[in-house]
Amino acid sequence: MIMVMSRFEQGPGRPTLPPPHPRRYRLVVGTPFVSRLERFASVPSTQPIIRGWLDAGTPEVAIAVADEQTAGRGRLGRAWTAPAGAALLASAGFRPADLPAGQAWRLAATLSLAMLDAAEDVAGLRDGTLGLKWPNDIVADGPDGLLRKVAGVLGEASLDDDRVRTAVVGIGVNADWPAELFPADLAPSMTSLRELSGGRPIDRDALLDAWLDRLEPRYEALRLGRFDAGGWSTRQRTTGHTVEVDGAQGRVTAEAVGVDPETGALVLTGQDGAVRRIDTGDVTRCRVVALPGRLPR
Repeated sequence: MIMVMSRFEQGPGRPTLPPPHPRRYRLVVGTPFVSRLERFASVPSTQPIIRGWLDAGTPEVAIAVADEQTAGRGRLGRAWTAPAGAALLASAGFRPADLPAGQAWRLAATLSLAMLDAAEDVAGLRDGTLGLKWPNDIVADGPDGLLRKVAGVLGEASLDDDRVRTAVVGIGVNADWPAELFPADLAPSMTSLRELSGGRPIDRDALLDAWLDRLEPRYEALRLGRFDAGGWSTRQRTTGHTVEVDGAQGRVTAEAVGVDPETGALVLTGQDGAVRRIDTGDVTRCRVVALPGRLPR
């Protein structure tokens, strides 16, 4: 059954949100893949909306989309904001049937791969224009060869013993965001689909539809135990770069030589030749600091 809500219903376990905004509108959902999809003009964050729906028993896959988030956040609680209408801001809720806790990271990776393909298509970009910065940020090469962030992903899971019971994955894509409106402190490290397409306006609803179209087969495969390990590995732009990784054990500067598709770990090689694997949960920041063959700045 598909529920596309034109009015937000309050109830036990659901988050408290401001009154509905008159610009919020229905989105047509033409597939049983999505059980519920609702769009908001402005909310603090779409993550707790989806968490509330799942806690209240909403079946998967539930989608909340916002034109603006006033208290959006990225990994480790970092603030994340965008001008109203400039980004595709969405969260998706899942109830994977038999996903091991150690593979929960594959949900976020699956969403990122689906969005990467959708974004290249909708923005009219050449295949391979976009890539992944470990673990799941969507990036493009800047004019200096360093990476510019296009989208970020945040995943949260609730576990039953060693299995994922429910999961919420949020994604924010710099879509129709002109460079002149980039925050001054972030402008050197970000870009948008609009800028990558030469200034062409980006239809966020078309991007949402394209993403859901590509997410469905990828998620159904994941439910059956199949993950696009090859796609996730080959699209990693971190590979071959010198990176700084901050974590519980301090800062490590090394060359990223690949990723482990079984564990999701980043594989590094130090100056001594030793190979080291770093899990996503152990990292507070991963930053590319030099291109291949160059010394870090």
